[in-house]
Amino acid sequence: MNTSMTATNNAPGTDADVVLSAQGVEVVYRDVLLGLRGVSLEVKRGSIVAVLGSNGSGKTTLLRALTGLLDVHRGKVTKGSMQFEGQPLERRDPASIVRAGMAQVMEGRRIFPALTVDENLRTGAYTVRSKAQIRENYDRVLSLFPVLVDRRTSTAGYLSGGEQQMVAIGRALMSSPTLLLLDEPSLGLAPLIVEQIAGIVREVNAQGTSVVLVEQNATMALSLADHGYVLENGRVVKDGPGAELLADKDIQEFYLGVGDAGRKSFRDVKTYRRRKRWSS
Repeated sequence: MNTSMTATNNAPGTDADVVLSAQGVEVVYRDVLLGLRGVSLEVKRGSIVAVLGSNGSGKTTLLRALTGLLDVHRGKVTKGSMQFEGQPLERRDPASIVRAGMAQVMEGRRIFPALTVDENLRTGAYTVRSKAQIRENYDRVLSLFPVLVDRRTSTAGYLSGGEQQMVAIGRALMSSPTLLLLDEPSLGLAPLIVEQIAGIVREVNAQGTSVVLVEQNATMALSLADHGYVLENGRVVKDGPGAELLADKDIQEFYLGVGDAGRKSFRDVKTYRRRKRWSS
């Protein structure tokens, strides 16, 4: 992993080292419901960035804004700006964003269960015109996920949850993305499989792909991340280098279940108390 990110109180950079930036992004659903409230973040080329938050904090809305999928959910960006590879993302359709080099693995994997593993992987290359490039990407995916070599003709819907997640990540990598967005890749997986997925994310990053890792599993996400952001009610309430956030007492209490309040899950802690602690 490369150098850590700058804090959100600095304006997103415009140099070649910045692959993705967002500044003051506000999202409204159905013209009445605020999904994001002035979110700013920055992803440096070759880095891993973690985005943490409970359900309803705005993580998925942020991904929808970045990937052009807000329209499907009757949402729109009403303020702020977003850039990928120095080019504006506003008003771009999802297909053109994928062609530009951004790929997403959605929460819940969203593979095609009736298709084989091979067919699922090849659907991820629909924006790639070169057959040689497709073959190269396919070989890369199988080298990252050797367990899929013997599963290529298997119906994807019959695979284990961990294997399906590998198919979903592999499918996204078939488009040769510059930036990979992962939405809750550890969701519903056993701890050993989570460790395997973390190792794969680390290897994908080492091969040169920048990663945005959206997670509730703070231990996994921050152990990988160069920089992390904590979302709360559509706002960034805390950010910093991954190692610093992992050692932060508030993060430990609200995400890891340890701290002054004893062992509690993040969901058990009242929102007003989190706000008080974040702002102190």
